Amino acid sequence: MTTETAKPGQWLGMVIFSGVIMMLLGSFQLIEGIVAIIRDEYYITTTAGLVVDFDYTVWGVFHATLGLLAMAAGIGVFLGQMWARVVGIGIAGMSALGNLLFLPAYPFWCAVVIAVDVLVIYALAVHGREAR
Repeated sequence: MTTETAKPGQWLGMVIFSGVIMMLLGSFQLIEGIVAIIRDEYYITTTAGLVVDFDYTVWGVFHATLGLLAMAAGIGVFLGQMWARVVGIGIAGMSALGNLLFLPAYPFWCAVVIAVDVLVIYALAVHGREAR
């Protein structure tokens, strides 16, 4: 019985993809945060309808900060930095959790972000080493 092993660099495209997606998701998070800070009335549900009852300004600061950190980690992933992989996995996890809690305000978008966060976690955890 033989087992096939992946050739070095075979998953490099997935790691680069995760870096691009982290930067893209970071910019989306930043935009979502800015909208929440500037226009509370943009979101359909009231703050009482959210899982955690915070003002939209608090959610906006959370999303904007997470977005900036995700963009920085995405750049680090391109450079093959180990810290960027670790930070990227943590940020993607926090992003998934934050969007799960923000789901009543923007259900479709939050579900898409959660799915992409899971993909980023997989790519960085399993194949992130190949970026070096």
